[in-house]
Amino acid sequence: MNTSSTGSSSKSKAGSSSQPSETSFKRKRGVFQKDLQHMMYGFGDDANPLPETVALVEDIVVEYVTDLAHKAQEMGSKRGKLSVEDFLFLIRKDPPKLNRCTELLSMQEELKQARKAFEVDEEKLASTE
Repeated sequence: MNTSSTGSSSKSKAGSSSQPSETSFKRKRGVFQKDLQHMMYGFGDDANPLPETVALVEDIVVEYVTDLAHKAQEMGSKRGKLSVEDFLFLIRKDPPKLNRCTELLSMQEELKQARKAFEVDEEKLASTE
């Protein structure tokens, strides 16, 4: 009986030491819970999925995004700065993700230009009055 309890404590110690980022960066759990519930419902899950399921999906998503950011940071450190191209390079072999990212980036640029044009028009109107 003692051997099983020491075995389980050594497993828990080994598990915690294998993930130093979790101890150094405490993350708030449940931050994305509502968003993930809505996304899961949109993809065919129940309107109120189990909290355990949402927590698992959140852990998976956060781990994926964190790993992607770390890899992009490693690539960017070679050039001295992190850029959008680093992320695009990492997802280059996943066409749906790459297409969606490029679409969102082009939409972001269009919105920037529209805001800029709106501000210029607004300034012209203010100066004529």
